[in-house]
Amino acid sequence: QVRLVESGGGLVQAGGSLRLSCTASGSIFSIRAMAWYRQAPGKQRELVASITSDDSTNSALSVKGRFTISRENAKNTVSLHMNSLKPEDTAVYYCYARHVTSWGSESSYWGQGTQVTVSS
Repeated sequence: QVRLVESGGGLVQAGGSLRLSCTASGSIFSIRAMAWYRQAPGKQRELVASITSDDSTNSALSVKGRFTISRENAKNTVSLHMNSLKPEDTAVYYCYARHVTSWGSESSYWGQGTQVTVSS
């Protein structure tokens, strides 16, 4: 079992910055990857950025060059640094963890979500 707690959302003007943090607790040693997803009203949830246990990262084309995902293992925390925010970045942002046990059983865990609103 893994519990994910997000923080850092809020209201910001276009061009501004925010940092989202996600802290994992529980069976963290079996987490193979973590990611941030977002879901805007009326749209499907989409991947924003991901990071694996060996620090390989990936991000959506829409946020490349603006958003950076990083991990602080000692704090079991993954952060999403968002710069040059645009109104279209407005969404609920969710932390995600992919958990794989030593016998290969895979589970997905989600945080409760944090609202990011970018005003024009």
